[in-house]
Amino acid sequence: MSLVFPHTFVPWFRAVAPYIHAYRGKTFVVALAGEAIAAGKLNTFVQDLSILHAMGIKLVMVHGFRPQVTEQLAAKGHVSRYSHGIRITDSVALDAAQEAAGQLRFEIEAAFSQGLPNTPMANATVRVVSGNFLTARPVGIVDGIDFIHSGLVRRVDQAAIRRAIESGALVLLSPFGFSPTGEAFNLTMEDVATAAAVALQADKLVFMTETHGIHETPGDTESPIDTELALADAKRLLASLAPALKPTDTAFYLQHCVKACEAGVERSHILPFATDGALLLEVFTHDGVGTMVVDEKLESLREAVSDDVGGILQLIEPFERDGTLVRRERTEIERDIANYSVVEHDGIIFGCAALYPYPEARTAEMAALTVSPLSQGQGDGERLLKRVEQRARAAGLDSIFVLTTRTMHWFIKRGFSQVDADWLPEARKRKYNWDRRSQVMVKKLSG
Repeated sequence: MSLVFPHTFVPWFRAVAPYIHAYRGKTFVVALAGEAIAAGKLNTFVQDLSILHAMGIKLVMVHGFRPQVTEQLAAKGHVSRYSHGIRITDSVALDAAQEAAGQLRFEIEAAFSQGLPNTPMANATVRVVSGNFLTARPVGIVDGIDFIHSGLVRRVDQAAIRRAIESGALVLLSPFGFSPTGEAFNLTMEDVATAAAVALQADKLVFMTETHGIHETPGDTESPIDTELALADAKRLLASLAPALKPTDTAFYLQHCVKACEAGVERSHILPFATDGALLLEVFTHDGVGTMVVDEKLESLREAVSDDVGGILQLIEPFERDGTLVRRERTEIERDIANYSVVEHDGIIFGCAALYPYPEARTAEMAALTVSPLSQGQGDGERLLKRVEQRARAAGLDSIFVLTTRTMHWFIKRGFSQVDADWLPEARKRKYNWDRRSQVMVKKLSG
C-alpha cells in the first residue's frame, strides 16, 4: 500500500462523516432509469445503494423500463407509440411491459444478492422486498387519445412500505400498478417514484437519468449545471418551458422534482447515471454532480450561535494542526461565539470568521477566517469577508486587520495592505507572537 494513501483517505473520510451522521435513519427514494440498466450500470448502482443501506439509510428503489419494453415490442414486430410523453399501452405493449418488469426484477434482485470477495457487496446483506404496494387508475382519454392500459398512481401503501424499510429491507417498486378490480396498468417510473416519495415524506427523491441535471442556461448544454435550484426558481423555469415529451427535455424530470418538493419532500435530485458514483458524489460532497431542487436555499450566511461551536472546531482543527491558524481552545470559542459568522450548508459548517473590535483604535481584527476544502473556490471566503466588513462598519470602525503567515496574496487581492506590526492597537500588540512573525494586513473601510 502506498504511504501516501492514509494522507488522502483519512481527511476524505473525516470530511464525509458529517453526512453519514446526518443521513442515518433517513428515507431516500431512488429511481433508476431503464436506460441506465440497458447501458450496463446496474451492478455499480446496486453497489452504491448497498453502501447507503449499510450506513443506515432507508431505501426505496424504483426502476424504469422504457428501452426494455421498446425492445420487447420490437421483437414482437410492434411499434412503440407515445403521446404527451406517455406510452400508449395497448394489450401487446402491456404484455411487453409485464415481461420487461419481470426480467428486470430478477436482474435487480440477483445484483443485490451477490457477495463476491473484494467487491463493495462483500458482507452486504440487503434483503429486497417487492409487492403490490401501488394502486393505479387509468390515464384514460386525453385530447381524443385513448391510453388504454397506461395508468397513474392512485395510492401508495406507505404503511406497508414503511414497515418493510424499518425492518431493514430495501423496497423495490416496478412501474406497475393494479386497480381495485385487479386490472393491470403500465405506469411511469417518474410517477411511481414521486408518489412514493410524497407518501413516505422521504428526505430525498433521486432520479438517476440520461441527463446531467438542469443547466444554468436552459437549452445550452455547454453551460454549467445548476447544482442547487430553489423551488421558487424551479417553478418559474418550469413555467417557461415547453411541455416535456421525452426524457431529455429539461422539464421532464424537473416537473416531478417540483411536484415532490411542493408536497413536502425536502430535496429532489436529477443525476447523470453516466457519471460513475454519481449517487455517492451527490450525497456525500458539498456541491454534488447534478441538480438539487429544494424548498429554499440550503446555504446560509449568518451569525454563529452556541450550537455552532462543535462545527467551528471541526472546521478549523486541520488548519490549526498545519500551522495556518493559531490554535483556539473550545472555551475561548464558546466565550467569543457572538464574534463569529458562519456559512452553513445543509446543517454543516463550511466556513467561519470572527471579528474582534478594538474601539479605542477604531479598528477590528478578523480572525479564524476558514473555508472547508470541500467548498473552496465557491466564493465563501469573499462572502465571509464582506459580512465581517459589514459588522465592522455597523460598529463605526474605520478598518479591519488580519494576521497571517501564508495567505498574504489572497488578502492583497481583496484590498488589504501590509503594515508594520507596530501599527497594531496597543492591546493587540501585547498579544502579538513575535516568534510566529505573522504579517499584519490592513483594509480601510469605505463609508
